[in-house]
Amino acid sequence: MTAPTITAPQLALARNAAEAALAVLPTSRALAVAAPIAATADVLPEGQAVTAKFSGAANGEVVVVVGQDLADALKESPLGELDLTAAVRPALEAASRVFGPVVLDPGQIMEPGVALSALAAKDDAVLVPLVEGEDVRAVIALALSPWPNEEPGQVDLARPAPTAAMVRGGLDMLHDVEMEVSAELGRTRMSVRELLSLTPGAIVELDRAAGSPADLLVNGRLIARGEVVVVDENFGIRITEIVAPGAE
Repeated sequence: MTAPTITAPQLALARNAAEAALAVLPTSRALAVAAPIAATADVLPEGQAVTAKFSGAANGEVVVVVGQDLADALKESPLGELDLTAAVRPALEAASRVFGPVVLDPGQIMEPGVALSALAAKDDAVLVPLVEGEDVRAVIALALSPWPNEEPGQVDLARPAPTAAMVRGGLDMLHDVEMEVSAELGRTRMSVRELLSLTPGAIVELDRAAGSPADLLVNGRLIARGEVVVVDENFGIRITEIVAPGAE
């Protein structure tokens, strides 16, 4: 089968749609929008796909493929299995709204390969990978009928900025999911011989000077630093610094 021709307006609009969807996609990963490509490419991550059709100012279909980590987090939450469709719906809506006022049909969960194959069969689908470094963690795929034929300079690429309500809608499903929070005073490396020689009263020297802030980690990821305090005879951390993503 001949690969579909992707025009410049398609690429630009698909990228705008992916950026709008990423802004409300419920993921803790720092993802970036990669170059749009034909939807026949085999770049899908392992996970689940949520697909929905939209109609109104434009008619088309949007597919959001999320990684297995997010699918598992929703499936194994302390509240039981959460609805993946509801969690991803704000991203579906944000992507479709780039094309104007639309009505989004209820989404359905599918296997990523099945969803993308159905979309690619339309011969007008565009896929936008969402990447973390070189790894594809999620995908936004779109098919529009018809796509605009104007030159890139004549296409209105403006898109509405995600509102606070849209952002909250994408994250509310995860608010009650519990995460492991731990504090770390410091680290060191020891040989097996040194470990076996430890006895009550032995002192283990850490790689941090006295008075230095302790690290606060969520699921093993550094998010903040702070001072060790005592609260009602329990240790606590007074936050002094929020660590920016990737600044560990």
